[in-house]
Amino acid sequence: MYGLAQVPVTEKTMLEKDEALKPANMVTGRLGGRYVGKNRKWQGIPSLTRTRGGRLYVCFYSGGEGEGAENYVLLKKSDDDGKTWSEPVLAIDPAGNVRAFDPCLWTAPDGRVFLFWAQSYGGFDGRAGCWYATCEAPDVRRPEWSAPSRIGDGVMLNKPTVLHTGEWLLPVSLWKAIPSEYNPSRPNRLANVYLSSDQGRHFRYLSGVDMPDRFYDEHMLVEKQDGTLWMLLRLKTGIGEAFSPDGGKTWREVRKSGIWGPNARFFIRRLRSGRLLLVNHAQEEGGDASSGRRNRLAAFLSEDDGKTWSKPLILDCREDVSYPDGVEREDGLIYIIYDRSRFEQKEILMAKFREKDVLAQQMVSVDGELQILVDKAGE
Repeated sequence: MYGLAQVPVTEKTMLEKDEALKPANMVTGRLGGRYVGKNRKWQGIPSLTRTRGGRLYVCFYSGGEGEGAENYVLLKKSDDDGKTWSEPVLAIDPAGNVRAFDPCLWTAPDGRVFLFWAQSYGGFDGRAGCWYATCEAPDVRRPEWSAPSRIGDGVMLNKPTVLHTGEWLLPVSLWKAIPSEYNPSRPNRLANVYLSSDQGRHFRYLSGVDMPDRFYDEHMLVEKQDGTLWMLLRLKTGIGEAFSPDGGKTWREVRKSGIWGPNARFFIRRLRSGRLLLVNHAQEEGGDASSGRRNRLAAFLSEDDGKTWSKPLILDCREDVSYPDGVEREDGLIYIIYDRSRFEQKEILMAKFREKDVLAQQMVSVDGELQILVDKAGE
């Protein structure tokens, strides 16, 4: 649970909180000190993308003893398809009592790499904020990043969705799971959607969804074959859903989806084949439907736009594996990043597989590999 200090709301504390509205420090070059792996006491919440030139970027966050004001986001890269990884090449590290957390990497259709993250005063200030920086040439030896820009209130740790119209939809959440005396009645405390109609030059608020048992939301958006938008979001008791017939302006059929989940992030994406890929925790046969165990991280495929799902390919059966994110290569190889045991093993791991592996429920592709170690803190 996020640790929000219960400080009386005064003019001074409100001014302090507004420090979170300032751009974070973007630390580059040789990163030492607290950013070095042996000095990191925990880490997790990873994201992954692949550039047009084949470089992999991964980000995650760490800092301090846990989730709080000392948090920063780190970025690493690999030029050999994930066999080896650089030391951190960028840190997003706000000044003062402001944290950077819940990052997301995404390669836009034009090849730019976007790095999104959230900022908040203290643990969670009731407002937070979704920020981003872009890299125009992500494959050069020393990539340069733009100055940070703020999209709006909330947190976004899942990738944007590009519609058939070319518009971008961003799933930015303003949590209601953690009450805050800073903004007890803030509007749009919803699983929100932001829109860009000009390839990321401008973003505007579009709509939001509420439902019982929302928990950090961590929602994702899929455009179905008939043009309907499908939102899936994290609940305390599984995964919820909502549908939009008008490009995300309004939402209906807001309900539980019937997809099981242990109150954790999942990943869903349209593949080049047309199938849907879902990475989620596979419920054990005969297991308790209310179990919140984050084990048996698995990949599922759907041939019918999410009505039914294949049997799972287990990517990692161990305990405390969670928060998948991923990307698909041009030839259909799928990369999934996730974390394991954030405070004990402190591992960031990757899986590489193909659709035929999922359909076979075992690894049959020659270039697939599971449980690839990307980063381990404390060493």
